[in-house]
Amino acid sequence: MAPTPQLARQRAHRTKPRPPVRGRLATALTAAAPALGAYAAVRLIGLVVLAAAASNADKSALHLLGERWDSVWYQRIAENGYGFTATLPNGAVHPDLAFFPLLPALERGVAELTPLSLAGAGLLVAWAAALLAAWGIFAVGAHLYGRRTGVVLAALWGVYPTAFVQSMAYTETLFTAFAAWALYAVLTRRWIVAGTLCVFAGLTRPSAAALIAAVAITAAVTLAGEYRAGRTDGIVRRNARMLIGTALAPLGWLAYVVFVAVREGSPFAYFDVQAQWGNSIDGGVALASFIFGLPLPGALGLCAALAGLGWVVSLCVRQRQPLPVLAYCIAVVVIALIGSGYFGSRPRLMMPAFPLLLPPAVALLRLRTTARTVTVVAVLAMASAAYGAWTLLGSGPP
Repeated sequence: MAPTPQLARQRAHRTKPRPPVRGRLATALTAAAPALGAYAAVRLIGLVVLAAAASNADKSALHLLGERWDSVWYQRIAENGYGFTATLPNGAVHPDLAFFPLLPALERGVAELTPLSLAGAGLLVAWAAALLAAWGIFAVGAHLYGRRTGVVLAALWGVYPTAFVQSMAYTETLFTAFAAWALYAVLTRRWIVAGTLCVFAGLTRPSAAALIAAVAITAAVTLAGEYRAGRTDGIVRRNARMLIGTALAPLGWLAYVVFVAVREGSPFAYFDVQAQWGNSIDGGVALASFIFGLPLPGALGLCAALAGLGWVVSLCVRQRQPLPVLAYCIAVVVIALIGSGYFGSRPRLMMPAFPLLLPPAVALLRLRTTARTVTVVAVLAMASAAYGAWTLLGSGPP
């Protein structure tokens, strides 16, 4: 019996050889090239402005980017492993166990394989991860709203107010790269890839909890939808890859928490370490106290900024962003706001929430000409660069 035309087409599709991995990678990279070029251009503006400002102040731009604040902690771990504790003049104790291990491990590996110092290795990792993050952000934006949106989204992430941190030897770019590609993997139903990327994200930053939660919520809603639809027969077999990916997702984060617990001899040692750094979850009490402690104009300005943040989140909801993207975005924002840590770092902690930039990216594309869009992005790049130079030349951490 001859196969039907539909069956013949299905068989032909199944037997058609897939392009080699190198070919698929080259095709994807070609598609992302405009986004990577736009992102590199706006970050180059930031670096040029910083270099000029640092030279004028008789300081080294590379030192400002790679050898201050958290960067020093990561490099110390890379060189000596864990075990260092700083005691501040006020008696506060800051153990290095607050810092997750993946960036130090990469710094050490790069430093051993190249002539670079640990500081140089940290910058190389951060800059390479920044390009991978921009690529992943483009991939998510292009998948949801088209290639032009993906390009603008990547560029807007590069002009975020605290985008200067993307050029520092910090974990923001590394984490965002894992997060963006994990979300893209979920959107394209590559669940095991998503879970594996979550493992690496969980070894990078504590805020990986937001990514893990987004994957788990999406899986739970998917299963609940099938159950309500009455598709219970074979539900586990049908969703085996999703279940495996979801089970994988928290393993990196949990592994480090267990490592600290075993090392310190207490099941809650990791949370005790974070508390020593003043990073406990307090539901927003510290944020409220900070606002009430400001002069009235400052308090009103901060409340206006928070209201604006809430408005942007509402735009993301109204935009009907897919569940994993929206859940991740909201979770990152909430985690950044309900902690008791240093308030000045809150904008930096929200930087991985790149879906916040999807509404303005779509809005920018409504401008009549590409030139206008480019002009707006260029102005934002200059403003971000000036703010970054001002911050890095200051005395406090970002």
